[in-house]
Amino acid sequence: MTIRLPGAGGALRTYEPRTEPLAVTPGTPFTSRTVFSAAHVVADPFADVSPDSPAAVDWDATLAFRRHLWSHGLGVAEAMDTAQRGMGLDWAGAAELIRRSAAEAKSVGGRIACGVGTDQIASGSLAEVRAAYEEQLALVEESGAQAILMASRALAAAASGPEDYLEVYGHLLRQAAEPVVLHWLGPMFDPALEGYWGSADLDAATDTFLDVIAAHPDKVDGIKVSLLDARREIDIRRRLPKGVRCYTGDDFNYPELIAGDEQGFSHALLGIFDPLGPLAAQAVRVLDTGDVQGFRDLLDPTVGLSRHLFRTPTRFYKTGVVFLAWLAGHQSHFTMVGGLQSARSLPHFATAYELADGLGLFPDPKLAEERMKTLLSMYGVNQ
Repeated sequence: MTIRLPGAGGALRTYEPRTEPLAVTPGTPFTSRTVFSAAHVVADPFADVSPDSPAAVDWDATLAFRRHLWSHGLGVAEAMDTAQRGMGLDWAGAAELIRRSAAEAKSVGGRIACGVGTDQIASGSLAEVRAAYEEQLALVEESGAQAILMASRALAAAASGPEDYLEVYGHLLRQAAEPVVLHWLGPMFDPALEGYWGSADLDAATDTFLDVIAAHPDKVDGIKVSLLDARREIDIRRRLPKGVRCYTGDDFNYPELIAGDEQGFSHALLGIFDPLGPLAAQAVRVLDTGDVQGFRDLLDPTVGLSRHLFRTPTRFYKTGVVFLAWLAGHQSHFTMVGGLQSARSLPHFATAYELADGLGLFPDPKLAEERMKTLLSMYGVNQ
């Protein structure tokens, strides 16, 4: 069986899909790394809403996907940017997602951490930003989930310099009931976060970030760094106080960062571990045995797919993630919150399909092929 796929130049090429998926099975809990997958939300395709309307979420399918991740031993990082926070999912929707997912995690014994932001306000004073953070932190703590303090667009707009970040984060960390994860999301994921930590100079921003942690090391479980800069992440993790973890959010360089070096390693909190879940879990279990090369042999080949999904404009990586979930049979449709299924081109989808199929990510390759052909036919490509 073959399928004709469009290339970037418009010409069709013939591709022969694989017939068997990669063999992966759920196994024992991880011992060497803590690993979270930032999970996507599934839209309700039958809701009569517009891209500007509040999100209509298919809760059954959304929670089923989280059970899929937990079944392979992965933690779920909930209500993060992968779940379209600020890109279709408003605070009311995120709050409901947090409540439902935290309850589901308790029922199945899954690990969960949830994003805390300020997206209930578009802008405001520092006091209003702090209050927005406090509202979300309280909800996450009440749900029983670990809190991830996300970067705030409103704080980026309101802060006049590093001292404002030190004040706001210091206030939040002092009142946090349990140690939190601090999330530094770069402007390639969200342009509104340019100059976060009070400076566009990344060296100066890094110093402020580390100052926040150094002032409250007992309240920081770890940091998530999403700057797509492996060298900077390594430098930051080597400067962390003892006991504070580094969770890589680098979807370009994750195998080497998780594998680590003689001076340390990164744990993981990654959007790419949404489509890679079972394969990533198998790789980490290999790493648990001390087999670094075996870990790299499994995970290195996935980097091409990840770099493709996260290519510029990086913030639209979510479209590729949901597209692959549809092809893999985790949901019955390719409809996204906010209509973001239109955010990538047909050649982009074709390459994503080919790369994912080559890795054996589709539990039913025939189903993935049929769904890919359905999409192609909608664009006028007949097989």
